[in-house]
Amino acid sequence: MSEKTVSQPIKFGTFLGVFTPSVLTILGVMMYLRFGWVLGNLGLPLTLLTVILASSITFVTGLSASAISTNMKVGVGGEYYMISRSLGIQLGGAIGIPLFLCRTLSLTLYAFGLAESIAPFWPAEWGAPPIQLMAALIILFATAVAGKSANLSLKMQLPIMGAVGLSLIALFTGVLTGGFQAPEMVANYHRSAPEGFWFVFAGFFPAVTGFTAGIGMSGDLKDSKKSIPKGTILAVITGTVVYILILTALSLTSRVDGEMMAKIDTSAPPIWSKIAFLGMVLIYPGLWGAILSSAFGSILGGPRVLQALSLDKIAPKFLGKTSSTGQPTTATWVTGGIALMAVALGDLNAVGRWVTIFFLTLYIAINLSAVIERLVGDVSYRPTIQVHWIISLFGCIGAGVVMFLINPVACGIAITLEWLNYSYLK
Repeated sequence: MSEKTVSQPIKFGTFLGVFTPSVLTILGVMMYLRFGWVLGNLGLPLTLLTVILASSITFVTGLSASAISTNMKVGVGGEYYMISRSLGIQLGGAIGIPLFLCRTLSLTLYAFGLAESIAPFWPAEWGAPPIQLMAALIILFATAVAGKSANLSLKMQLPIMGAVGLSLIALFTGVLTGGFQAPEMVANYHRSAPEGFWFVFAGFFPAVTGFTAGIGMSGDLKDSKKSIPKGTILAVITGTVVYILILTALSLTSRVDGEMMAKIDTSAPPIWSKIAFLGMVLIYPGLWGAILSSAFGSILGGPRVLQALSLDKIAPKFLGKTSSTGQPTTATWVTGGIALMAVALGDLNAVGRWVTIFFLTLYIAINLSAVIERLVGDVSYRPTIQVHWIISLFGCIGAGVVMFLINPVACGIAITLEWLNYSYLK
């Protein structure tokens, strides 16, 4: 009689475990579907300022997270684990729930993005495309795949990376082989963003939040101290460079103008298809792949935050249960269920604003953790990556100011939620 074998959880390295999910989440839905809208409303100078401002906040936060990660073996829960072990379980738990909501709402965001990109193929005689129903079905699919195997979800991202690369080549080829025009240098908010700069910034910011996707896989990494810093920083730098190149190229091509880019029409193909070599042929595989990859990153990260909260006895015990392959299956389906309910928020832009606010509260906590660890002079805090506390403080203040400017009411709600969580846990 043979002994029953139990599958050992698969551990991942820097490239597949951190860099790939992070960079593919960065190069995702907003890049394909909203960069034209951002550029058409802001003009090139303010658009580049938006990229630099948003990327600076994420880069500094990435440095702070990297410094903390080199001082400890980061367990399940990613950012929650780092904050709770640096500032205590109470403060970690207070930020843990907003972190979970970040991941969950991101899944809804990417599902809406994929639904919008499929909408142009919806037969006109069937009426308006059911964007919310399509988003719900996408959430169910991503949840089912992630609940079965993280290994399957991550390996699916390798061919997706190839498709994204081809779509970028097609875009730049289309720009270079078409005519050129002088870029618009002033903002034109009247086109589709009368609320102004910070409204557009809030719509753009989810494009840079993907760098935390790899950190969220901390408990599944072979060596978190090595993989998190290398994979995270490289993903942020790669995303920033690619963003600047894309937005500059879009501003110079004469194939489209600012009016065309600023218009959002979910029934029409994305603006890239009017510019790229071979039109939609190479754009859509990259678009769909990148968005689906981002959805996988969210549905892998969210449940692991719940699992970590459960292991620390902050969330119900059943959420910490894992399958024979190490997957937090119950937490995965709970995450998918909440993402389904969030479909009721309405559309991509509405969900994007809430994702932005909750991610900014997370960045404040990560940078604050790095500041406090450095200032208290804890002898056990000996990170191999040295980040001056002033740099982390800049990230903390920058995230707080931007959060308030984007939406003071949502900022107040997010801070109140975290304060109530902290008070309850204390």
